[in-house]
Amino acid sequence: MTRTPDAWAALRAHPWRYLGSRWPWGALAYLLTTVPIGIVMLVVLLGILFVGALTAVVVVGLVVLAGIPVLAGVLGVLERARLRLVQGAPASGMSLRERLRAGRRLPVSWPEVGYAFLVAVVLWPLDALVVLAVFVSVTLILAPLLATVDTFVMLGWEVEPGPEAWLAAAIAVPALPLAAYVVGVLAVAQAALARQLLSPRDAALAQAVADLRRSRVDLVDAFETERRRIERDLHDGVQQRLVALTMTLGSAELDVPEGPGLNLVRQAHRQAEEALEELRTTVRGIHPRVLADHGLAAAVHEIADRSLVPVTVEIRLDERLPAPVETAAYFVVSEALTNVARHSGARRAQVHGWRRAGSFILAVVDDGQGGAVVDRASGSGLAGLAVRLDALGGGLRVTSPTGGPTEVRMEAPCAGN
Repeated sequence: MTRTPDAWAALRAHPWRYLGSRWPWGALAYLLTTVPIGIVMLVVLLGILFVGALTAVVVVGLVVLAGIPVLAGVLGVLERARLRLVQGAPASGMSLRERLRAGRRLPVSWPEVGYAFLVAVVLWPLDALVVLAVFVSVTLILAPLLATVDTFVMLGWEVEPGPEAWLAAAIAVPALPLAAYVVGVLAVAQAALARQLLSPRDAALAQAVADLRRSRVDLVDAFETERRRIERDLHDGVQQRLVALTMTLGSAELDVPEGPGLNLVRQAHRQAEEALEELRTTVRGIHPRVLADHGLAAAVHEIADRSLVPVTVEIRLDERLPAPVETAAYFVVSEALTNVARHSGARRAQVHGWRRAGSFILAVVDDGQGGAVVDRASGSGLAGLAVRLDALGGGLRVTSPTGGPTEVRMEAPCAGN
């Protein structure tokens, strides 16, 4: 197998090795897939143009015609994926959803539109002819066998069994390597044309996606900063005032004589202590001190110790995670175990966390009755965490068939920490 980076390099550097590499097959697949794509593009474009022309006088046609750049954009996404068949194009790091979301912010790419019409009108008929020639060559090589099975006709030539069939095969054998070179050259040329027309859009999309990712990360950072500020204000302000109030009421209990007044002071003291405990729980929920001081594993163990359902924790980490990922993972565990205790009817739960290929994966599993869903419309806790993980470039998935078990699984990139 060749190690050349693309089909053109293989054709230039090692013409004979090219025939034994993966590139002829990749080039053939590239041309072959162009045919159905081109036919679909032709039908859809003709439909859009026809409907748009008929309804242009009532403005609706302009909206219909505006679908052409969208269609061209979808073709561009597909074409960038197909380029790997002949150019070994590296992945851009952009998901399809990010491309489409970023593409809405950019102006119409006329080179993309032009390439769409080129595929629909010119390229697919040309590729169909070349693929047909390859098919004819392969079929003629099998002529000695096919002619003995049934009447064998190829392009109007009825090949008789025996010497005539072997002559057809002898003609096709040297034609097949030639066809492989023609297929390779044509596929490389078309791929170069596609890259030339799509590369400017690629650069704009990459920049738009980078801006989108940066804005999402900035939003998460701003959210974390505000969360820490609220936690600090509650801890250093309101909590200290409540502590002082409980101490004052405790001192008052010693000075007030027995009677209704002392009972009221004791009641106020008890209520102040309860309010202080609730505030401490709230502060711990806003930004848990154990998470900041000792990391995710210790913080999850603390949640597990407070859980009404027995929880087994196994988190394998050699070093601290990035703060946003660590915080998100903590709240996923907190929310999932809260749901386990309230709704699942589970007897036990497990929390597993590990790194894999530059990502941190965490799963919370219980043996409850199942049926859990992430309903973003309702604004539930898991739905909010799913949005938070989206902003970090990760995701949250809930698998909860009726009857259980339920698995809440998060994944977030953490490379470079």
